[in-house]
Amino acid sequence: MFIKICGITNEDDALLAVALGADAVGFVFAPSPRQMAAQKVFDITRRLPPEILTVGVFRDEHPSRVVEIVQRSGVKAAQLHGHESPEDVAIVAKNVHWVIKAVTAGSVDARRADLFAADMIMVDAVAPGAGQIFDWNLLSEMPLVNKLILAGGLTAQNVAAGIQSAQPWGVDVSTGVEVSPGKKDALLMKRFIDAVRAAPQTMERTHLQEGDNGPYDWSDENR
Repeated sequence: MFIKICGITNEDDALLAVALGADAVGFVFAPSPRQMAAQKVFDITRRLPPEILTVGVFRDEHPSRVVEIVQRSGVKAAQLHGHESPEDVAIVAKNVHWVIKAVTAGSVDARRADLFAADMIMVDAVAPGAGQIFDWNLLSEMPLVNKLILAGGLTAQNVAAGIQSAQPWGVDVSTGVEVSPGKKDALLMKRFIDAVRAAPQTMERTHLQEGDNGPYDWSDENR
């Protein structure tokens, strides 16, 4: 199962997340206690293995600005975590290799998630980054999507239950592996990743295409 550690603010935490087995690391460019500058992210991403998916997180940013920051920071993917329209997502998708569209559980965007031209769909709580879980039953209102990622208040203690309920393709965690905003805890990250790897995985809410259930080569620029 795909595991993304988000809210990375320093190189040590990024390298540790990778060493512990994370498939992706996320850097927040939206206003947040974890907000990062593009140049600092570039200094980190150029030191990470090519098989790791590096993600820039944006909220209600103009598509051209998203593309500019992605290019300057060296991340491979843009995560659009606001009220971006399907048209906005499509513009970004034409210029960025990988796009994640985040939607709020129970929202109109969640119920029309299959209209977004995104490689992955993330479902989060109302207040992203606040460490709050949502009612996983709300996922029944969503259509099948390409690569569903579960987020929102996940920890080593509840992620197995979340996987069992949501049956996602991947999971995303930030607050649940922190000692303070932007500072990750090695033991919490290890426990979280171990819990995900040990959980039974069915991915029944994800519309998998041929080859999607195997290892993904994020370094392939010619998708």
